[in-house]
Amino acid sequence: MCRPASASPGYSWTTRPGSDALPQVTPPHHRPGGGFRNPWLGALPGRFSGLLRWLLVDRLVRPRSADPPPSAVRVVAPTPGRPRAAPDVITLTWVGHATFLIQIGGRNVLTDPMWGSRASPLAFVGPRRRVPPAMALEHLPPIDVVLQSHNHYDHLDDGTVRALARAHPEASWFVPLGLRDFVRARGVRRVSELDWWEHREAGPLTIASTPAQHFSARGPGDRNRTLWCSWAIRARARAVYFGGDSGLHPEFSAIGVREGPFDAALLPIGAYEPRWFMRPVHMNPEEAILAYRDLTDGGTAALFVGMHWGTFRLTDEPLDEPPRRTQSAWAAAGLPSERLWIPQHGETRRL
Repeated sequence: MCRPASASPGYSWTTRPGSDALPQVTPPHHRPGGGFRNPWLGALPGRFSGLLRWLLVDRLVRPRSADPPPSAVRVVAPTPGRPRAAPDVITLTWVGHATFLIQIGGRNVLTDPMWGSRASPLAFVGPRRRVPPAMALEHLPPIDVVLQSHNHYDHLDDGTVRALARAHPEASWFVPLGLRDFVRARGVRRVSELDWWEHREAGPLTIASTPAQHFSARGPGDRNRTLWCSWAIRARARAVYFGGDSGLHPEFSAIGVREGPFDAALLPIGAYEPRWFMRPVHMNPEEAILAYRDLTDGGTAALFVGMHWGTFRLTDEPLDEPPRRTQSAWAAAGLPSERLWIPQHGETRRL
């Protein structure tokens, strides 16, 4: 539960009449009557009418650019530690989209596992995968921890959850509020459900659920019934931030203060056009750099890791634009070039 002393404005306090008990704090991201919301001004995701305007009107006025040739998005052979990296080493391996194998504290952590061919409830329609997973499921090392940021189809895949539950039955899953039953129904044995700012231990790791600005839905009738989040993973003095999927919001500084300092910040840099529709839920590269600077108190120590681009084409920017735009914005901000890493699919980096 968030601590009121450091929380955003908007908390409500309730007590039972005649009760001497301490008041109960309702976090502002909890929607009255059930469900969840973004608690910041300007953070309301677009409605269905906006989606129709984008798909039926904007696309006629401003058609999407053609996809780049397959060679524009490379896949390289991953080289993670096997079966695990040394406890004092962090390795980051990009499988694709928001899926990373993070090796920290001698444990193997998987983020937003997505091995499906489409980000869709249907096998024959919806955004299809443009780049195959850089590591086959059966080639993963033993998985100790799985982190899930929210329930959208490009981040939470039914078949992938079932396959991981079979292959790695002892893995501990950490999910935001409302998603425990989903993963348990697909075979996951060990699952912890966290609200923002809650912590859990996983062996030598401390896992913290942290705020994000997004929304949730897997169908027309369940919008925002489950929570969304980002994650901080710590092993003593070493820590990694996984941004999940998020628009730019005012809590990145608080995350850095409360859960940092970070050795690496994994931040989404794609799926941002058109801005009038995507701004509340997806950062563009310039906003991702602002988030990084807030997370890292100016941005001179942690590694910026760009993700959430090149695997699925979800929005209108060219598939290969996010890395170029991020590199340009990084240079314009005067940040150290050695602190920027936009991996190729499959690339591994050791810290």
